Amino acid sequence: MEVFPKLFFVFFSFLALVSADLLPDAHALPENPITRSPHVNSNSVLVALLDSHYTELAELVEKALLLQTLENEVGHHNITIFAPMNEALERGLDPDFKRFLLEPGNVMSLQTLLLSHIVPKRIGLHEWPKLATESTLHDSLARDPVELTSQDSGEMFVGSARVIHPHAVNRPDGVIHGIERLLIPQSVQQDFNNRRSLRSISAIKPAGAPEIDPRTNRLKKPTPPSKPGSLPVLPIYDAMAPGPSLAPAPAPGPGGPHHHFNGIEQVKDFIHTLLHYGGYNEIADMLVNLTSLATEMGKLVSEGYVITVLAPNDEAMAKLTTDQLSDPGAPEQILYYHIIPEYQTEESMYNAVRRFGKVKYDTLRLPQKVMAHEADGSVKFGQGEGSAYLFDPDIYIDGRISVQGIDGVLFPEEEAKIFSHATAKVAAKPRRATLLEVACRMLGAFGQDSHFTSCH
Repeated sequence: MEVFPKLFFVFFSFLALVSADLLPDAHALPENPITRSPHVNSNSVLVALLDSHYTELAELVEKALLLQTLENEVGHHNITIFAPMNEALERGLDPDFKRFLLEPGNVMSLQTLLLSHIVPKRIGLHEWPKLATESTLHDSLARDPVELTSQDSGEMFVGSARVIHPHAVNRPDGVIHGIERLLIPQSVQQDFNNRRSLRSISAIKPAGAPEIDPRTNRLKKPTPPSKPGSLPVLPIYDAMAPGPSLAPAPAPGPGGPHHHFNGIEQVKDFIHTLLHYGGYNEIADMLVNLTSLATEMGKLVSEGYVITVLAPNDEAMAKLTTDQLSDPGAPEQILYYHIIPEYQTEESMYNAVRRFGKVKYDTLRLPQKVMAHEADGSVKFGQGEGSAYLFDPDIYIDGRISVQGIDGVLFPEEEAKIFSHATAKVAAKPRRATLLEVACRMLGAFGQDSHFTSCH
């Protein structure tokens, strides 16, 4: 009977030892995950940020995927948020910079920007220095220091942003100070500058990538190398800006990839020549007002193309009617029909019509052509009532631009018939532009009238 109590004692002693080895004490128990990362309650500074006047900043925090990070921060310690007002983010921010921040590929820059506004400690008003010559630094969650300064007037600053609503939101786990504008770390600004200047973007076109000609839907053949000064390889219509069925867009210029000639200066020169020649103020005025067309002509000449301009004189231009000028892009259409993509002089055109009888010249108004034939010892363009004589030959010839004066305004045959049967309504011309007025408008179009005292 004495053996049983001894066995009972040994058995329970063994259980006690095993329990001590298998079950750690209370101090060794792992932390409750809720205690480690507590749930954000309704009185949290993060909830106040979402419901406050700083909704634009709250949206950026959500787009930057920082809510979980901030929840973990407030679970360990208080935080201070320097929050720019909604107006500063809606209207006071550069649109290009805001677009940069919201691009999916720039989420790291957005996170750095937002975390630089948050300090992992509570910063009260007593943290700001009392003297204007002093400053205090606090590390933000972006590891960039935040500098607090004051002025003699009592205003407080965070970096270069003024604090306009101190203690705007005060909660047990943090505080929000309203500031007048966004704080932009230097690293984020540098990323934006790199993207804007395209230094961080590189696109390499594969050498063997086939190219499709949008006009023919066929593979483009490689362009053979050309010597400087040689004629362009592409047709002139391929080098033109969108049009001419629509009003042409301003052409990039002056100067093409080879920079053969300065076409802009040559176009200005032949317009000056028209003015000094006399009797061609109207066509010069139209060319000056249609700056996109004049720029287009200069661009073509810069690329090495040659053109011949059939310039109607003032008497011919005065006969234009409101019906002929009222449609959008009508002046451009008229002038395109008077530009031949060849270099022709009075002698070359007269020799051609003498030899072949009738000659059709291409115009920049594709696919319309202008017909020329010999008449009365000169060259006559067009047919019937819509015809015009070569009236003032070789007003301007420089080997690339040729200007020939004619005594009528030319129209394609089908348009000439329509206008001949319609009731003529002469366009209102209260006063003809003087030579000085046209010259001043021309200088203004090219940005040079400020040096010409007679224009003021």
